[in-house]
Amino acid sequence: MRVVIVTESFPPDVNGVAHCALQTARHLVDRGHHPLVVAPATAPGTGADDLAEPCPVVRVPSLPLPGYPQVRVALPSRRLAAALTGHRADLVHLAGPFVLGVRGMAAAARLGIPAVAVYQTDLAGYARTYMGAGEAAAWRRIRSVHTAADRTLAPSSAALRDLEAHGVPRVRLWPRGVDTVRFRPAHRDEALRRELAPNGELIVGYVGRLAPEKQVGLLAGVCGLAGVRVVVVGDGPSRAHLTEALPGAVFLGRRTGDELARIFASLDVFAHTGPFETFCQTVQEAMASGVPVVAPAAGGPLDLVAHGRTGLLVPPGDEAAVREAVRTLAADAGLRASCGAAGRATVEGRTWAAVGDRLIAHYEDVLATRRTAVAA
Repeated sequence: MRVVIVTESFPPDVNGVAHCALQTARHLVDRGHHPLVVAPATAPGTGADDLAEPCPVVRVPSLPLPGYPQVRVALPSRRLAAALTGHRADLVHLAGPFVLGVRGMAAAARLGIPAVAVYQTDLAGYARTYMGAGEAAAWRRIRSVHTAADRTLAPSSAALRDLEAHGVPRVRLWPRGVDTVRFRPAHRDEALRRELAPNGELIVGYVGRLAPEKQVGLLAGVCGLAGVRVVVVGDGPSRAHLTEALPGAVFLGRRTGDELARIFASLDVFAHTGPFETFCQTVQEAMASGVPVVAPAAGGPLDLVAHGRTGLLVPPGDEAAVREAVRTLAADAGLRASCGAAGRATVEGRTWAAVGDRLIAHYEDVLATRRTAVAA
């Protein structure tokens, strides 16, 4: 199968869309298929040319998003349509379509190529956060591109319900995988723990972008708990503000790969605060690392966290509830251990290989449906 993955982001970018697109390309190669990636060009000096990419990557000219330079927005380019025709694509995979993906959908339609759109970003939630309005316009854009696709894949039950409630047709569930070899309890590092919490504090960690929609400031109450050290991993436009809002917290910046896995496994509690997650990969990585989770009872975490068994769910946006959930876990080592073990057991079968095979089954179903429609 010849697949063109049109993605809004790709490594060296560090985010859910980029990571999922990379894992998809790797799995297609592993299964003997022939993917091609089309993605925005990265900023000069970011190391994209040094990456060991699993398949050919076509970079489309891009500009940084105003106010958020870590995000690149693709410019109009003939490279996209040329990539689809040159690769002789059987199917187009649209990863988090918003700008480049919208153009990819239009090109696929013109060329008569089936398209699968993967919903990954809560654009409506972001519109509320950054503009205080615009949610209806965001949903119109989402509905327009996803309605044109042969199938939309939602990462969680909550995302699927949202899409269907807003009139998006042909929606199916496709969750995300996790690297259970890289992320595992055995990577717990006592030397690292002593470095992060020299007085033996309980370590509560957050991993992700430091941006307004993530609401990391909700950890301020946790910073005030006796015997607790907050550790923040990631970067973004909110970092300067958060260093003031979270007194005593340790900011480690962006970490990846095995180093990130070592940090995850060395936490006592993982706390996620953002209410707009369509899946929330970092929650799954924490669970694979054997770490109990505190997360908002909204979006993707509802599928991942079993309240009282693998962690604790709290009302979205409630700083006091986050603090009390951490306090509960901090006071009960047995509960932390049982939640961590149950979390690990829950995700052990959710490998990228297993999830990737489910994606290929969706591809095959879409192609078969298109062939039947043409034959009729």
